[in-house]
Amino acid sequence: LEKIPSSALIISRHAARLKEEFPELKVKEGSLAKGFVFAGIEVLTDYELFGEEVVLRKKPVLVPEGVSEKLLVDLKEGDYVVHENYGIGIYRGMKELEIEGIKQEYLLIEYAEGDKLYVPPHMVGLVEKYQAVGKAKPRLSRLGTKQWLHTRQRVKESVQELTKELLGLYAFRQKVEGFAFPPDDLWQKELEATFPYEETPDQAKAIFEVKKDMESPRPMDRLICGDVGYGKTEVAIRAAAKAISSGKQVAFLAPTTILVEQHYSTFKQRFQNFPFVIEMLSRFRSKKEQRKVLKLLESGGVDLVIGTHRLLSKDVKFKDLGLLIIDEEQKFGVRHKEKLKQLKKNIDVLTLTATPIPRTLYFSLSGVREMSLIATPPVDRSPIRTYVLPFSEKVIREAILRELDRGGQVYFVHNYVETIEGMAVKIRKLVPEGKVAVAHGQMEERKLEKTMLDFLGRKFDILVCTAIIESGLDIPNVNTILIDRADRFGLSQLYQMRGRVGRSAVRAYAYLFYHPARRMTDEAVERLKAMQEFTALGSGYRLAMRDLEIRGAGNLLGPEQSGHIYEVGFDLYCELLEEAVREIKGEKVLPPREVEIDLKVEASIPSDYVADDRQRIALYRRMNLITKPEEIEDLRKELEDRFGKIPSLLENLLKILQLRVAALQAGVKSIREERGKLRIEWWSRKVKVIEVGKQDKFKLARQGIAG
Repeated sequence: LEKIPSSALIISRHAARLKEEFPELKVKEGSLAKGFVFAGIEVLTDYELFGEEVVLRKKPVLVPEGVSEKLLVDLKEGDYVVHENYGIGIYRGMKELEIEGIKQEYLLIEYAEGDKLYVPPHMVGLVEKYQAVGKAKPRLSRLGTKQWLHTRQRVKESVQELTKELLGLYAFRQKVEGFAFPPDDLWQKELEATFPYEETPDQAKAIFEVKKDMESPRPMDRLICGDVGYGKTEVAIRAAAKAISSGKQVAFLAPTTILVEQHYSTFKQRFQNFPFVIEMLSRFRSKKEQRKVLKLLESGGVDLVIGTHRLLSKDVKFKDLGLLIIDEEQKFGVRHKEKLKQLKKNIDVLTLTATPIPRTLYFSLSGVREMSLIATPPVDRSPIRTYVLPFSEKVIREAILRELDRGGQVYFVHNYVETIEGMAVKIRKLVPEGKVAVAHGQMEERKLEKTMLDFLGRKFDILVCTAIIESGLDIPNVNTILIDRADRFGLSQLYQMRGRVGRSAVRAYAYLFYHPARRMTDEAVERLKAMQEFTALGSGYRLAMRDLEIRGAGNLLGPEQSGHIYEVGFDLYCELLEEAVREIKGEKVLPPREVEIDLKVEASIPSDYVADDRQRIALYRRMNLITKPEEIEDLRKELEDRFGKIPSLLENLLKILQLRVAALQAGVKSIREERGKLRIEWWSRKVKVIEVGKQDKFKLARQGIAG
């Protein structure tokens, strides 16, 4: 820095410190990728001064907030569905019926003992696709009995108990005195300035919430949810820095030795310019090294210790522990969780989980559990190029060599332990240029860990493995994955495995192989097709995410609640949970108001206008969610744009939709046509009867009808 000419301009994220130490230099606060010379003026950045890279992000493309998750879930004939009032049945397609001379399209649901329920288009909003954890088939409900009502009531009572328990814990922690951390100091600001990315909106919000919790005199107990690579670790890094610079010690607990190793190297790299002492406790450290770390922990000579459940042993004593960070708490056993409860009592706790949970559940629980959801993916990464093709040794060799030529590493997934060694031999012959390692779940634990760590340390180029890589590992240098017999995996498994690559700014590749000699099921073909066209709004993406989210919900709520999700389906469970939270917080819960409209008018989306049943259902659902007149106009324009001129049957449906919206706003309960008269009933029990044709135009108002 002493050699920098006085005419140079420095743009740095460390401006405050540079001005303090070198007042003679021209320094401005800012962030540029690299320096340049313009009109004889040399501009220098953190890259030239400190070798720090800045990754400038593109503006994120977000899924519109208004798009309901329910719209994005595909419904096929034969799928299980849940009707809010009648229970679980099987969807049997869209059927046209003629009743009293009026043709109408209905959604047909089959129940136990072959009973059938025909749901008119304006009631489609009461039907959801049944989703739960696992593949066990649900029990069909019986029409004409109280079985479904009893099931609903039982689940509701259990959900209320869970909510009371969560609220009790929340209230207890609010009474406990903890340590109030001071506001950010210079070190904290310096550390945050060295983050080479721009925070995503969700990440920035999570960081703000964590700091706010830490500065409060109540002990923090916050859960951070977000997929691997979404920036949870950076939230933990900033929380740890805040604790350490306030004179407190930090413990970071991870479920596996490999993750401990990964977190250790990440924290070491981020804290390299700070005088923080970081140590690691795991079985890869010798007994002598472990004793040394334990001594330093007790005397206060270690600021941050990262370890497995070894941290929960009796011989681990801290001088002044202020923050506990737990990665994937659900992966620890019952015994370890009990020890965690003891450790958690008066200190700040930050829990991280990579299993996503749905926004609906997040909002339902946000009143009784401190949670931050990081759902915005980093946008500086190129989409993963995905190819679905027959097994080909030529393609395998070319794909692996392309990755090795650019200095990267490769995953080759072969999910059959009995033949995995043979596959590794084949890969060695195909690509003699690469060093091949094998990893699977039946290996001796220490050997598996050593193999994974060696691969992480780049001692091998290709890892031939089973699906064990689908969770936990984050190796930015692996940017090609080849999956053998991809048709044998579920969509969420494929999604998670493919997500192991593409974690850096480098273009990533995924090859999904099938064997042409073995016949694939239609479902397998659909899954592979969905993977190839995976986009944020694609139905395949939503299905995979939904599966993962339901698993995440099970992890968060425990096995008993997973059983209830199985009984009533995930969407209804979330609704019951939200109701329970609002009731327990003293909020008035009113049943959702829907207008029942029964007019002797043919109104539908004709199948010759929108041929695909699933698209028609999605449109009917969307109409059910409309509450404003301008939304009807937007839908009309979209229909004309996508499908052409609107036919008369659909025009009638849009007019009924306008009537429904007006009726909703006016507090109307039902509009029925009976023997040439309109019978209109308000929620206030007021009833008005009008002769059809005598008064062609009328206006609905809250108190009655204006002519």
